[in-house]
Amino acid sequence: MYVVIVGGGRIGRYVARDLVRKGHEVTVVELQGERVEALVAETGVLVIEGDAADLRYLEQAHTERADVFVSTTHEDELNLVACQLARIEFGTKRVISRVNDPNNVEIFQTLGIEAVSSTRLISELIENEFSVGELIHLTSVRGGRANLVELRIPEGPGAPPARRLDALRLPDDAVVVAVFRGEQTIIPRGGTEIVAGDEIIALAGPESGDALSAALLGTA
Repeated sequence: MYVVIVGGGRIGRYVARDLVRKGHEVTVVELQGERVEALVAETGVLVIEGDAADLRYLEQAHTERADVFVSTTHEDELNLVACQLARIEFGTKRVISRVNDPNNVEIFQTLGIEAVSSTRLISELIENEFSVGELIHLTSVRGGRANLVELRIPEGPGAPPARRLDALRLPDDAVVVAVFRGEQTIIPRGGTEIVAGDEIIALAGPESGDALSAALLGTA
């Protein structure tokens, strides 16, 4: 599968790394020059430096052969324009966009764009009492059989000490899939250290939120 991703921030970087790991071909379009080198070094994918609202850069990314087009920036207007260009000018059949303002979700959906709003997901989860402690629920997988969650390790006084991942008492049905440390994205192994300030992305069973949070925060 060939995927074009707009935006090389935290979300775009994670998606690119995950898709490459699964054997897919990925090209990223990123406007900020300082992110381009980091993206190439971290992911090994082709990165086009340019504005995704400009047709030229989508042409350079060979959007015409993309199976999926994903826009992940923090600007809804840019995401909308890029996705519309992919649909109309390049005929991309599946177009997905991050939507930062939940009020814009309906607009994207009306235009045939699959809209993903973390804010809306979190709000719905709060209403349904699905949030667990400091754990942020990002999305559900396989009809709720697993949850993708995020937790930030606190800093300052009282922060847990640095610990190796293989030393944590994680629940049997939970796995840490990514660690964001500043601008660095880490695909963890057993020897990876979890330190204060890390943002942890994990996949966990629906009943293991408390145990996962306790393990990561050092209160287990």
